[in-house]
Amino acid sequence: MSEVKPAATFGDWAIAALGKHSQKMVKHEADVYQDKDPEALHQMRVGMRRLRTALVGFSRAIELPKAAQEKKVGKIARELGTLRDLDVLHSGLETDYYPVLGSQEQEKLKLVFKQLGKQRQQAYKNVTKTLESKDYQKLKSSLSQWLEQPKLSAIAHLPLAEVLPDLLLPHVSNFLLHPGWFVGKDNNQDSATILDQEGDTLHSLRKAAKKARYQMELFTHCYDEHYQEYVKQIKGIQSILGEIQDSVVLTEFLRECCGKNFSQDFPHLQEQITAVRAQKWQEWEQLQTYFLDAATRQNLRLTIENPYPTPTEEASKDCTPNYLAMT
Repeated sequence: MSEVKPAATFGDWAIAALGKHSQKMVKHEADVYQDKDPEALHQMRVGMRRLRTALVGFSRAIELPKAAQEKKVGKIARELGTLRDLDVLHSGLETDYYPVLGSQEQEKLKLVFKQLGKQRQQAYKNVTKTLESKDYQKLKSSLSQWLEQPKLSAIAHLPLAEVLPDLLLPHVSNFLLHPGWFVGKDNNQDSATILDQEGDTLHSLRKAAKKARYQMELFTHCYDEHYQEYVKQIKGIQSILGEIQDSVVLTEFLRECCGKNFSQDFPHLQEQITAVRAQKWQEWEQLQTYFLDAATRQNLRLTIENPYPTPTEEASKDCTPNYLAMT
């Protein structure tokens, strides 16, 4: 396959993206199986999420076998996600909370770590089964075969810049119209009460932000610095809401592990979780106000409607993977 040029078509960029993210997924597979470094799991999961995003973003340009379609990738990624979530939970407790607790709470928290370890063992077994499964092996082989002989649709031959607004605006509209923007707005309740009532809605907004960001990041080479700044802000929404969600998940896990009144055994830990959540809630309110502003929303739409006529030369080099480097 030849190098992607700045004036390449929609289909050329589709092939480049699928090749790049497929390669990243496979690159970390052996390390995940050996389970020596949590970072390998994280990187493989990132590769799969990016691959899934590319499959959605370029779906109009590509014709893939059933075994390599987005739902197949999502099913496998969810198994990796369960293990990764436990690693994040353990890391947060160990790094952010354990050092600041008193000796009594630290001793009690060691029992929580044991419970986490048992859950992780089971999650790891599920991951190894997934990596050995026919579905995963077929996913890899189908992607590899497709990259050797890509099958493209008629629209794939259009210049990328011509189709970008139509590709991106639906994802951005879904993000901007999400009901989560109004959670806690002009509400005098504390963040804990709001999260108890509407935490699922905020979590859903985070997912919409993630989808919009991932789709936009596929095409940063086609836009100016204003576009890059919007991507950064949306990433901020995803990150902050993610940290708020992490505090919710941590609280639920502690209740499950230690009982509903876990705060009696871990008063300082509960105090720390509450303080972190309050800080993140303030950061959320700032971005909430920014994205509810009519000018912000209109400028984002206008930015997406005006890509460069052709991708930048430098970006084209970054998107030129070794298509056939999959094993």
